[in-house]
Amino acid sequence: MDLSKISTKPPKGLDKDKIKKETAKLAKRIAEKQQLIYAEGKKAVLIVFQGMDSSGKDGATRKVFKYCSPSGIRAHAFKKPTDLEFAHDFLWRAHKLAPSKGQFVIYNRSHYEDILIQRVHKWIDKDRVNTRIDAINAYERLLMEDNNTTILKFYMHISKERQLEKLQERKDDPAKNWKHNDGDWEQREHWDEYMRCYEDAIDRCNAAPWIIAPVDSRWYRDYFIASKVMDALDKLEVTLPTLSKDSK
Repeated sequence: MDLSKISTKPPKGLDKDKIKKETAKLAKRIAEKQQLIYAEGKKAVLIVFQGMDSSGKDGATRKVFKYCSPSGIRAHAFKKPTDLEFAHDFLWRAHKLAPSKGQFVIYNRSHYEDILIQRVHKWIDKDRVNTRIDAINAYERLLMEDNNTTILKFYMHISKERQLEKLQERKDDPAKNWKHNDGDWEQREHWDEYMRCYEDAIDRCNAAPWIIAPVDSRWYRDYFIASKVMDALDKLEVTLPTLSKDSK
């Protein structure tokens, strides 16, 4: 995997307004399928948004799942582990958040933080990285095979130049000042090492395959992700529960 060879931009020649309209249609179709999955209660869906700061994880969540019923979907942002989470194995916090049958769950960042930021800053050694990669693959296989979970993992592929623009916006635009975090700029200094760690994670954490989402343009990001989600949902056979003749 060489992320530098994969475009972060939309294909040329697309009509932005048409794509936005198509995204809205896809978002409504996703909501319809989500409601069916919730009603059936036999399948689960896990969406993972993983990427550098300002790559649009929150925005994609809002746009793609805007019409979904709150009763059947929830999102969780992975931040620095709490003392209680640090006292457990690294997957403990991820496992307790995994979707139950009938649910959609969105990980904004995820269990992958524990082989990314910790690896970049040399808080864990190579042997620990390898152990955790094996554990991540086992965790994802368990969700898929034992709990009928569809897993869609998106790497939010933003260019270094576009990330700089988005981080600077948070400083310059008063409406976005609340998003500013000095730590995001500090992490940016380790960009090359993050890319190496992401490439390795994408290569080796493949029990559920990764989807590389070009996110430099927000309008195309939303369409791309919505189309991939809908493609996966279309493959799921869902049957609404009905009353038996004796119950009528």
